[in-house]
Amino acid sequence: MSLIPLLHRPALTETALIQNPTLGAFALWKFGLAYQGREGHHVELPLMFLVLPLVLHKPTRELIVGTNRTSGLALFAGKLGEKRENLLAVHERALTLRHLTLESIVLGEQSQLLSVDATQATVRANALSGTLKAPVLPERIKWLIPSCERLGYWFAGLSDQQVARTLNVEF
Repeated sequence: MSLIPLLHRPALTETALIQNPTLGAFALWKFGLAYQGREGHHVELPLMFLVLPLVLHKPTRELIVGTNRTSGLALFAGKLGEKRENLLAVHERALTLRHLTLESIVLGEQSQLLSVDATQATVRANALSGTLKAPVLPERIKWLIPSCERLGYWFAGLSDQQVARTLNVEF
């Protein structure tokens, strides 16, 4: 095998650096911890497919972080829906990023950050045990943590059907 193709590989775009299963698994884990921290129950699997489309889209993420945690999902969706096409775009992004979300769930389970219960269609975010520590994120992607935690908190207070109706998505 020649090394020439490897040496002339184009640089990764910012999108490729951000939209990868490793970062996705971390995001879903932080979301799951916040979800479980509010109500104590595991995340319904379909809700996991909404996290990355919301937090990896910069204008949407900025609205998440700009909405108080106590304000809730309805106020966030109201802000997002000020331009109806923005709210409708969530469903489209969820479809576009479903493969990345699935890869992220698989990687999260392989790394023991997440546990999937196929019979209940739920996902549990696992606490780190032993000597494992959460990675320290570079400054340029620290926005990921508060946006995932806020979504987890908001989603936990609602049923999956209420989340779907509020965000105008279908499962």
